[in-house]
Amino acid sequence: MKPSERKIQPPAMIARMPELAGPDITFLPNGVPVCKIASGKEDIIRADFIFRAGQVFEKNHLTSSCVNMMLNEGSEDMTAEEVNRRLDFFGAVPNFFTEKDVAGLSIAFLSKHSRKIFGLCHDMLFKPVFPDEELRSLLKKRLQWHDVRQERVQSVANDLYFESVFGSSHPYGRVTHREDFSLLRRENLVEFHKRHYSPANLSIVIAGNITREAEECLASVFGTLKAGRISPAQEFSLPAYSSLPRIEKHKEGALQSAIRIGSATINKRNSDYPGLKVVDTLLGGYFGSRLMKNIREDKGYTYGIHSSVSSYDQSGYMLISTEVGSGYTEKAVSEIHHEINRLATEPVGIKELDIVRNFMMGELVRMFDGPFATAESFRSAWEFGLGYDYFKKLAARIVSITPDEIMHLAKTYYKQEYFVEVVVGP
Repeated sequence: MKPSERKIQPPAMIARMPELAGPDITFLPNGVPVCKIASGKEDIIRADFIFRAGQVFEKNHLTSSCVNMMLNEGSEDMTAEEVNRRLDFFGAVPNFFTEKDVAGLSIAFLSKHSRKIFGLCHDMLFKPVFPDEELRSLLKKRLQWHDVRQERVQSVANDLYFESVFGSSHPYGRVTHREDFSLLRRENLVEFHKRHYSPANLSIVIAGNITREAEECLASVFGTLKAGRISPAQEFSLPAYSSLPRIEKHKEGALQSAIRIGSATINKRNSDYPGLKVVDTLLGGYFGSRLMKNIREDKGYTYGIHSSVSSYDQSGYMLISTEVGSGYTEKAVSEIHHEINRLATEPVGIKELDIVRNFMMGELVRMFDGPFATAESFRSAWEFGLGYDYFKKLAARIVSITPDEIMHLAKTYYKQEYFVEVVVGP
């Protein structure tokens, strides 16, 4: 390259969605669905055991998360020390997770240890004992975390936002209170586990260098379990849309105000969702977004501001969140509404839209960088009854969406008269 050519900027190109072979979806002898993503040369496997056992299934608050957090606290055949010593000995990396709709275990390990690890996972998932002493210790620690969390304006604002959007009686909007920790009993955990941690509620995603031995071990350990009954989640209705006043909470000694603005919306099953993701990214979904440029870079009201559109099984939600100096609260709120209004009334320029396209396609490509990332991405669609087609439709929408379509989506879904507005601060 000549020195004079070094000053010439190369043309920008939009990343392309990688060509992906569809996952191999099979069923164990007892009907448990298994999604296999065989890829990679390293001798590593990741297995995700996903149960319909999230917070929407709770009768007693905190039950779902405590059950999940205590799965490695001893089984019918092993103490907690033995369980964790074996995990360490075989170099396995477990991650226990609880979400609104699902809960379970994700674990990475060397494929040569498949039989040992699957055996351990079976004992943790299906034979836990929930020792009383460990439960009391866990609840004590979680109460301490709760008290610390309640001192943060961000945490209080998040709680108020979800409670206002979904309602205090809905699992998506239920807020944890101090008394919840004293009401939970071991028998609540035992009953919840028996009802929801069953093969009928289980799905498995396995990715990596999957050997035949690993497949046979998976089938022999989990395919012979009695299926049982599927536990349906209770259907909850959302609060009726109405024009809501701003919700304010005073926090003594706070240096900043936490702002949360948003509403319930569609989820991934809706055909408009991919387009809505583009609108959200343009508004506040990346570092060069309109909210960042206006409220952070131009006005200097905050170090950061972010918007998101997310999915639950029974609903979705859109959320704009930031923390600002208390003297800038009203100005920041006003500018947020100004940027939302612009989306619905002013067509976005092609140059700005191309930047958003590039960013989103780059992120989409990264979501499938390797078998584990691919498994994580596929799981996020599979839980909604969707497959790789969802990501292909998302990629197509990113590339094809027009300024007029963006305005239409903004008018349809960003109805500010239905937004919840929460401010917590001094």
